[in-house]
Amino acid sequence: MTTETATFGGGCFWCTEAAMKELAGVESVTSGYAGGDTDDPTYREVCAGTTGHAEVVQVAYDPDVIDYADLLEVFFATHDPTQLNRQGPDVGTQYRSIVLYHDDDQRRQVEAYVDALDGEYDDEVVTEIAELERFWPAEEHHQDYFEKNPSDAYCRMHARPKVEKVREKFAERVRADA
Repeated sequence: MTTETATFGGGCFWCTEAAMKELAGVESVTSGYAGGDTDDPTYREVCAGTTGHAEVVQVAYDPDVIDYADLLEVFFATHDPTQLNRQGPDVGTQYRSIVLYHDDDQRRQVEAYVDALDGEYDDEVVTEIAELERFWPAEEHHQDYFEKNPSDAYCRMHARPKVEKVREKFAERVRADA
């Protein structure tokens, strides 16, 4: 079995992680930080907005079950790519919409996908597209956060609706055990 990797930032990583974990073919999702210039950043540093990093998730997936284009579709459907440096209540560059590509094929696919979105929204798509230079996993208590904390108020208000959207809109792609 071949495993490929994709990296996305759509606001709070708890929400993006929860949405991506619903998909068949997704083997693991790791919350972390990327796109900045500080080595080994902490959550506190990233939240302060001083590292240049965004909260992102790294998705390991089986391309024989789900492909990169499917992941892009789910990613763009579960956040607002027209919000600059924010998603919902989370404000700052650390919550920007960003796709960090791993190779030229991913770069071409995401650029084409964003171009195809032109006119789909009232506002311009502001998703940053950049090459992944380094991914820093977040602290352990941020991993599987929604799964571990389903009653958390933030999770109920923000992560759960994204999970429900994936289950409804992409039912044919949802894991059998979800």
